[in-house]
Amino acid sequence: MGPPVLFPLLHRLSSPLRTVTPTWGRWLLRQLPPPSCTRTPCTTSFPGLNSQHIRGMCVESTLSHIKELSPPEQRLLNKLYEGLISGQRASLAESITLVETQHPRKKELAQVLLQRVLAHRKEQEKQNGGKPLAFRVGLSGPPGAGKSTFIEVVGKMLTGQGHKVSVLAVDPSSCTTGGSLMGDKTRMTELSRDMSAFIRPSPTSGTLGGVTRTTNEAIVLCEGGGYDIVLVETVGVGQSEFAVADMVDMFVLLIPPAGGDELQGIKRGIIEKADLVVVTKADGDLLVPARRIQAEYTSVLKLLRKKSKSWNPKVVRVSSQTGEGVAELWGKMEAFRSATLSSGDFQDRRRAQHKVWMWSLIQENVLRHFQEHPAVRGELPQLEDRVTRGAISPGLAADLLLKAFTSSSSSSSSQ
Repeated sequence: MGPPVLFPLLHRLSSPLRTVTPTWGRWLLRQLPPPSCTRTPCTTSFPGLNSQHIRGMCVESTLSHIKELSPPEQRLLNKLYEGLISGQRASLAESITLVETQHPRKKELAQVLLQRVLAHRKEQEKQNGGKPLAFRVGLSGPPGAGKSTFIEVVGKMLTGQGHKVSVLAVDPSSCTTGGSLMGDKTRMTELSRDMSAFIRPSPTSGTLGGVTRTTNEAIVLCEGGGYDIVLVETVGVGQSEFAVADMVDMFVLLIPPAGGDELQGIKRGIIEKADLVVVTKADGDLLVPARRIQAEYTSVLKLLRKKSKSWNPKVVRVSSQTGEGVAELWGKMEAFRSATLSSGDFQDRRRAQHKVWMWSLIQENVLRHFQEHPAVRGELPQLEDRVTRGAISPGLAADLLLKAFTSSSSSSSSQ
């Protein structure tokens, strides 16, 4: 989380990525110094890839900004890549740890590994007729909706059918200590012992939207490891937190039976992002309320604008305790996948998501560059002090910092 004085800047940088390209992001990008590196041929060995792949990934400057790898770094990446594509869970876990790091050099190594995995996955998809091999499902809902218990029941059913299931569970981080309990995995005792399943809990580390900064990269690694079903469980979220919808093929919203009336459903936000609404805990004394909520949300979804021409969102109720409705739920998910693959919506959504997350990472890196700029760091302590004393408004302080940033960048570029 940035310093308080930068909140107005954060607000300006956070224009909706889903609809327009952020103009503030473009403006700040123009202030960045040009890259100092030159195009150099990539000498990294890529096991399993032919020279055409290497030319496409290296000579075309995909990785040209990265310093040449040392022999130990090459050995590390080769070990991770070979272990990953052969299905070793330890290599997958280590690879995800690498992409989650904040260390500058290790972040570069992570990008090299991701490019290799992407090339491997693209070759597999080509052999599959251009269709994606994995099915990404995002599971979100308010705290206490039963997401972890639901995932264990669904995951066990899928592994029993021969699928390989990976679960990326996101736990909230403390806003005071920065720590995270990582408690989701303890609720999935049976699934965590299943050799056809992989569960990876990760902390939010201050990232908003219910997911982590690197969840998208972790999904790619799971698919490279041969997992054909990727379930992304978010933290407990509210009506406006649906970042996971921009990284999965199907967005499933879980709501408890006491989740409010039909007015909650008709409000814009997370409901209209859902491809499937699941009413959980539909057993015992909560069965009657679950039926009522299912009927109300079924009526509400008819009033919302359709996201896809090939799919109408459905509402189902399930019980993780008795297993009732779980098979029907998976049937709806398979129907969604078949319908969107046939219409082309499946592939279109993935292409749009790549652009969204590219701009999301650009915003994050541009903001970090702004915070680390010498002119900004020189002015920041004094302006923070004036803001805390009430001498100037946060908005004016942000404008002064931006002016210092642009003036310094302009003078540097003119020299």
